[in-house]
Amino acid sequence: MAKTAPEPSAASPALENGLADHQPGSGKASYDTASGNAGETHQNATSGNDASAFLTDNFGHRIADNQNSLKAGARGPTLLEDFILREKIFHFDHERIPERIVHARGSGAHGVFEVTKAIPELTKAGLFQKKGNSCPVFVRFSTVAGGAGSVDTPRDVRGFAVKLYTDEGNWDLVGNNIPVFFIQDAMKFPDLVHSVKM
Repeated sequence: MAKTAPEPSAASPALENGLADHQPGSGKASYDTASGNAGETHQNATSGNDASAFLTDNFGHRIADNQNSLKAGARGPTLLEDFILREKIFHFDHERIPERIVHARGSGAHGVFEVTKAIPELTKAGLFQKKGNSCPVFVRFSTVAGGAGSVDTPRDVRGFAVKLYTDEGNWDLVGNNIPVFFIQDAMKFPDLVHSVKM
């Protein structure tokens, strides 16, 4: 004799507890909890047509659960194909952004760059074709070896970076206050910085 599925009963206590006080459009998330094959708790966001109550990934795709890794079977190993786990760990790893290795300490200034003399014979850049042309500019002055909390008094190379926001795109100019760079071969740069880092 074939078994028949039981008649749907009233909502489970967990579902009732989760949805009982939820009104569509209220912005309050509701959750239905269930147990997986290994006894782990699954928390699923559900609330009918209220889009604000759905769990989503960073791209806005709805996901059912962000508390349990995808595994190969009830007691199997975690699978790398679990994009929700990878996204969550990636976000966790980037919550604290370390300071820059060089040029960590700096001061910036916003302003307007204005052309006082046109130089069409030297460049095709639209900004320099006519006297009076202007564009927003950002300048950053920095020290090279000092950390973010260092002082400005030690002898150190100074950085000078300029970003011009022109109609043709952003133009970045970077420079130091020394006439000749302190190394010729870039292979030596990490070692030199490690030796002088304050």
